[in-house]
Amino acid sequence: MPPTLASLVHHSALKLTVRAGKERLDTPVRWVHASELTDPVPYMEGGELLLITALKLDAEDADAMRRYVKRLVGAGVAGLGFAVGVHYEQIPEALADAAAEEGLPLLEVPRRTPFLAISKAVSAAIAADQYRAVTAGFAAQRELTRQALSDGPEGLLSALASQVDGWAALYDASGAVVATAPEWAGRRAARITEDVERLRDRPAPASSVVGGEPADGTDGEDRVELHSLGTGRRSRGALAVGTASALGTAERYAVHSAIALLTLVTERSRSLYAAEQRIGAAVLRMLLAGQPDHARGVAGDLYGGLLDAPYRMMLAEAASAGRARAGGGADADEVDAAGVEAASAVLAEAGGDLVGGFVEVAEAAAARSGEAVLVVPDGERRLVVLAADGGAVVTACTRYAHTVGIARSGSEQGTDEDELVVGVSAPAGPVAAGAAYKQAEQALSVARRRGRVLVEHEEVATGSVVPLLADDAVRAFADGLLRALHEHDATGRGDLVASLRAWLSRHGQWDAAAADLGVHRHTLRYRMRRVEEILGRSLDDPDVRMELWLALKATASATASAGE
Repeated sequence: MPPTLASLVHHSALKLTVRAGKERLDTPVRWVHASELTDPVPYMEGGELLLITALKLDAEDADAMRRYVKRLVGAGVAGLGFAVGVHYEQIPEALADAAAEEGLPLLEVPRRTPFLAISKAVSAAIAADQYRAVTAGFAAQRELTRQALSDGPEGLLSALASQVDGWAALYDASGAVVATAPEWAGRRAARITEDVERLRDRPAPASSVVGGEPADGTDGEDRVELHSLGTGRRSRGALAVGTASALGTAERYAVHSAIALLTLVTERSRSLYAAEQRIGAAVLRMLLAGQPDHARGVAGDLYGGLLDAPYRMMLAEAASAGRARAGGGADADEVDAAGVEAASAVLAEAGGDLVGGFVEVAEAAAARSGEAVLVVPDGERRLVVLAADGGAVVTACTRYAHTVGIARSGSEQGTDEDELVVGVSAPAGPVAAGAAYKQAEQALSVARRRGRVLVEHEEVATGSVVPLLADDAVRAFADGLLRALHEHDATGRGDLVASLRAWLSRHGQWDAAAADLGVHRHTLRYRMRRVEEILGRSLDDPDVRMELWLALKATASATASAGE
């Protein structure tokens, strides 16, 4: 505790006597200042013990003393020390009455006590208080370090909350609460997530002070300090510390130590991260090579749990604008303006690096849930993510892709920014990693073609093949295959394209197809012979019939799209 007026009064060597303001002797003294000016206020900062001899004051003038004392109180002066036996043998009643009226502590300083002795006493007390604070800070740092090493972030938060006599909370990069101490602080921490998100948007390191709800069992309000965690441009998390009042020096040391320790925990070194990526890449190569046992051995505790249960393989890619038009499975007509605005904020936060945002979401979800997640770059613009089927990581990544789709559906077309495209495999085990990778690639290809942000393999397997024909290369093939028939029909010598479509749709049944066309079956037979002659292909070949049918469907899809 810093020195107070009471501690100075109780100092045996100073012999100070209280003449007014006894009820405010617990006021802290920041410094001691001697001044004989009639108005020393311009030179005061507040919290000082002002020492005077009344050399230039008319201390017996009641009105002058009331004005003098009122200005001192307004300036935040902690107390007034009056030296007797110099110009006045005792404190004038006018000054004593003015001090009593304003509640300003008035101390009588005997002639044998020099002002320098009071200054030395205050200086020594301040130095001792600072030493105690530094010592307590180092002790707190040792305790926080011990808790961090033994119990992780949870133990560190518990020790910090005890040190500051309040509560503490840890947030991840997304602004979600990871841990709190004590347990009752969970709801308190959740109430300030918006403030945490605002802090996250500022360049690191950043801090702010916000208000909170009334503390449990108290009538006051918390003073909550927020500090970003991490050493890079973007915050890796945040620490919240709630207390009943402003932090003291010792508590400040403890908070700064906690920030440093939590930064070490949340901001892994580049070499460690690179090593984990190399291990993850090796595990993935072994899985794709059909060596699940070797992969499990290399994975160890880092990824081992991921290989003991069904997982999903996700391929995320940064597709050039125009190749993929983000829809994310969201119907733009069903998304309100507020939803688009919120999703656009997520998009802006990613700063154009949607694949990087996808990685951050996956890792943040893994950190919150305790799940293992394997993230491996697959080329410059693609990455592979392995996550537990039905787990928090898959859910968070799916939600992120859907949010990106909503934002894209509400944005103007024609943007030059890269767009996120994700393909998700069906649930698989270690022995089926190769098949899962192919499924994810197929889903990724379908997402590109359909203008979707995310497609799961189940959608590919249960959907129609017709939408897959909406590709420029397929349409070019279809146009080339059917061009000769269209040119024949354009001369008015028969409707070969419509006849071919009817015959194929009826599986080669002459009577049924002829009835659909309203012609005799012999006429239809003649037209099919003309088709074979013009194309130079036999309709008895099932591959030919398949190619012709797909060509007809592709051109029909293109015509329908043009009509819309």
